[in-house]
Amino acid sequence: MDQVFTRQNYASGAPLEEKFGYSRMVKVGPYIMIGGTTSVQPDGSVYGEDLYTQCKYIFEKQIKLLAQAGATAGDVISVRGFAPASVTDTSGWDQAYSEIFHDIRPCSMLLGINKLNRPTQLVEIEMTAIVGCAVK
Repeated sequence: MDQVFTRQNYASGAPLEEKFGYSRMVKVGPYIMIGGTTSVQPDGSVYGEDLYTQCKYIFEKQIKLLAQAGATAGDVISVRGFAPASVTDTSGWDQAYSEIFHDIRPCSMLLGINKLNRPTQLVEIEMTAIVGCAVK
């Protein structure tokens, strides 16, 4: 018998989600995908002027989203970052990532891209988790 999963969409309140028809996070059964997230604050301004600060802000936003779906940082299995080519020092990514995920050890990548929506955005991050697989 095929297993049927329930889908739940989560919004962050960003105006583009409604305009273009996407969700910040989607949970299907125990599987969670958080779409590309930047350090844009609710008022539309970009939080942080360096890579470390933006990464920490985004990770904290995403971990709060995970909690809404019954997951924790320990349930994260993959983290993907996208940084514009203008970001040549990626030590901020390494530091922020390590502070959150050092002992959890999900798959990780930071990919260089041409640019993000705003010149002040230094990284966009996606995350995948499976509820109930947390590292003990």
